[in-house]
Amino acid sequence: MPRTESPLAVLADFVPEGAFPLVEPLLVTHRVHLTITRSRASVLGDYRHALAGRNHRISVNGDLNRYAFLITLLHEFAHLLTFLQHGPRLASHGREWKSCYASILRDFIARGIFPEDIRSALTASLVNPAASTCADEALMRVLRQYDAVREGYCLVEEVPDGHMFRIRDGRVFRKGARQRKRYQCEELATGRVYVFSPVYEVLRMP
Repeated sequence: MPRTESPLAVLADFVPEGAFPLVEPLLVTHRVHLTITRSRASVLGDYRHALAGRNHRISVNGDLNRYAFLITLLHEFAHLLTFLQHGPRLASHGREWKSCYASILRDFIARGIFPEDIRSALTASLVNPAASTCADEALMRVLRQYDAVREGYCLVEEVPDGHMFRIRDGRVFRKGARQRKRYQCEELATGRVYVFSPVYEVLRMP
């Protein structure tokens, strides 16, 4: 999916039913330049504040399911509101952002946008919102149930120890032991060891 600025009407195809009338006024009021982009392995979304006459800019990966897309969009919008309220000299995911993001999520949860399993996972996350959706393992597992089925793909935690898997850029790894929250995995081509989140999606190899 190419990186393009998206007319707001298109957004209705990417968010859950009933969410577009709630999201559109937020983006229009704050003059947000919204970009729906192709999949990015390192981020699900991004925010850039208004600078030198340019609008606020938010991008969200277009391959996310509707619920993950909306959550990511609200995550980035919370950055915008935090910037407007407190300026740029704050930790990206400090207490000000956490408070703002939690407030936005509570509003959307109360409006019945999310199914019960996602609602429960989001409600649990409100105590201390993660810096990214990917960092919230419980939420990621629930959201993944709403993804389109992709043959051969699974989570790192589902790959047997010692077996190989491929990531999106084509590199191949052998799964190693879990150290605290992440798995140590060896890249076959270089012998280097990288750490992977248990909920990172990979292509399982025979």
